[in-house]
Amino acid sequence: MDYTLEAILEEMKMEIDKWLNYISDKDAEKIVKRTTLQAGIHGYALIEYADGRVDVTDNLLGLNEPDKSKQTTSEQLTEVQVREQIIPELASYMQNKLNAMPPAVLDYRFRFDGKFQVSNGVVNVRILEYVDEAKRQQLLEQIRLYTLNKLDAGKYPTKPLETFFLARHLLDEGLYPILDSGRITAVYDKIQELNKGNKHLAEHRNTITVALRNWVEDHWLPRYFQNTGTQWQTGFTKRNDAVLENAGQETVGLVIYAAVCILKYEPSYSRSAGLAFLQCALELGSVQAAQLINYGSGAFAEEVTRLRNDQVECSANDVFAEVRIRIIQESEESYAFALRFLTNLLKSGFPKSYQIKLTSSVKHWLPLKGLAKTGTHRFFANALEYPKIHPLLEEYAIAAMETFEWYTDAEAEKCCMPGSYAVFGLGLTDQAYFPLALQYMEKVDVEHQSVQNRFTAALIEQYGINKEMLPVLLTCMLYCTDSLKLKMTRELENVGLLRLLLDQVHGLHYYQVEHLVYLIWGGKNKLQKLADKAEGEQKQYLAGLIQAANRS
Repeated sequence: MDYTLEAILEEMKMEIDKWLNYISDKDAEKIVKRTTLQAGIHGYALIEYADGRVDVTDNLLGLNEPDKSKQTTSEQLTEVQVREQIIPELASYMQNKLNAMPPAVLDYRFRFDGKFQVSNGVVNVRILEYVDEAKRQQLLEQIRLYTLNKLDAGKYPTKPLETFFLARHLLDEGLYPILDSGRITAVYDKIQELNKGNKHLAEHRNTITVALRNWVEDHWLPRYFQNTGTQWQTGFTKRNDAVLENAGQETVGLVIYAAVCILKYEPSYSRSAGLAFLQCALELGSVQAAQLINYGSGAFAEEVTRLRNDQVECSANDVFAEVRIRIIQESEESYAFALRFLTNLLKSGFPKSYQIKLTSSVKHWLPLKGLAKTGTHRFFANALEYPKIHPLLEEYAIAAMETFEWYTDAEAEKCCMPGSYAVFGLGLTDQAYFPLALQYMEKVDVEHQSVQNRFTAALIEQYGINKEMLPVLLTCMLYCTDSLKLKMTRELENVGLLRLLLDQVHGLHYYQVEHLVYLIWGGKNKLQKLADKAEGEQKQYLAGLIQAANRS
């Protein structure tokens, strides 16, 4: 071994030592004790050598980055030296180091890759793959016990951290050489069922979807397709020799399940990936993919998902979580027919996170700025033009409203719970629908939705501030975000309204009162300054509000 090669190897070993020291976290034991589903922390390392520099990271992306140079370089290392001398030496060195590592630091499997610049290009190679069989068997047993006790026999919501590991383990062919598509999807469904109505449901769904998408893109697709897409546009071309073998017939179900999860639960910009997965399954002859694309999952009777008459056509696809409504003749009867279709659809179990694709010659919008101008919004705004069917809109809203569910064609600050457009329109039309509006507010996920702010402000503009309206407004305000802008301080100079406000906050938590004070006056400090200048009953009531807004 010449001196240059020996020096390079020594530097590589030094960088390996630095990285291993870095990952040997003193809290590793504490971290893996958070859940029985985590066998260890680290399972991958990549060593890169180029231009005389050595880097060791756990960056999986590094190995897949395109080679910047396929031409002859000034690098002195040759491919023969890398393969015959460097790789065996590093494999032995890393194995000895791993044997001495604390158990909690390493996962059941550890892979060590190399990317070396040599005189005629780049060498990408697997240097070492180490499997701790005892730890692997222990992890398999923990997975079995968890699914048996917490899922199969489970009655309570599960922890997002547990789903994070379980979702990935079930797709790990190192743990399960033959993936059981039916069992895996059943477990994923059970997790969602147990967490239905829980604030972490979206997190569980996202975790499952990400795990599935990574598996499809990293493991399944490369077996049958070439990635011909770009960073911005998904695209896959079937390999000439691609044949869906028996094992592939089993796993194609997971690909379709992944596509459905993306289409149902992920933002619209991920939609192309879900559609691409379905198309790939279709190209490999999947009858199920064709069925899903054309008709949905088949979980609903056709009379539930497809109805039409001379005035309107309605169809629904639960896979895409889409409802298509074509208004042939604009009339009260047409919208009544469509509303009954929607209500029955939701009562039958159709996904409440969905959107409406509307074909109509009429374009109405609710009188609220900041709402997404979508087909869903337009349908309900159009329907509100017919007073006789307002009771049908109320019936729909009651069936549609559910916390942590969303119309899928409105995102970010415009996202809103199903039923929002019907509730807002009805509430601004007739005070008889205030109980519906309050029922809606109590279901709002304030952390992820703010359109209720617009509705609350619009109520003030529509009905003003008086003794009848104040209790309604205060309840709405409790479910608004701090960004709500209100103009009601002048009205609350009225002693009678101020006394009513104080009466209304009795029984609320201090932080709820503090929230109301912030929305109305801008905070307790500003209210205190106002109280200092006030006199008589006004001073007394303002002081009472300040006291109610303070932690006792």
